[in-house]
Amino acid sequence: MAELGKKVTLVDTLLSRRSIRNYEKRDIPKEVLDQILEAGRMAPSAANKQPWHFIVVTDEELKRELAKGLFSRFIKDAPVTIVGCAHKDRFAGRWSIISTTIALQNMVIAAWALEVGSCWIGAFSEDKVRRLLEIPDKYDVVAIIPFGYPSKIPGPKRKKSIDKITSFNKFST
Repeated sequence: MAELGKKVTLVDTLLSRRSIRNYEKRDIPKEVLDQILEAGRMAPSAANKQPWHFIVVTDEELKRELAKGLFSRFIKDAPVTIVGCAHKDRFAGRWSIISTTIALQNMVIAAWALEVGSCWIGAFSEDKVRRLLEIPDKYDVVAIIPFGYPSKIPGPKRKKSIDKITSFNKFST
């Protein structure tokens, strides 16, 4: 989120993004949601297969059911939750999940640039989500991401220093 009157770069947006678990009771306008979805649609994918399918969940009962997991209770409070699914394409193989992950990350970053928060949820029962949303077996459920306007923005988390996570030319610790 930018300070008023300050020019914001893409890097500023990336570095300021936070996982949001508290949402205002306010809908996301269709135009904003469309931009978020478009950011996912335009993501790069292996061999341009675009193996993704996004389920936009706005139904209150479905969100309550999705929120029954240990790390997903706040889904019920978000106006929109997007479930990202990757087609189990024979040609793209494991790249389908990676491509879908890239598309979902595009949505998370686009949302933040539009002042909409989100939180990546990877801990869920795939069988339950598959049954609840009638997802065909030819798709893997990659992630569940609630979206909404933040009612509270947490401070930054501690991150490892660059020298702890990088090496040049050969792996070293």
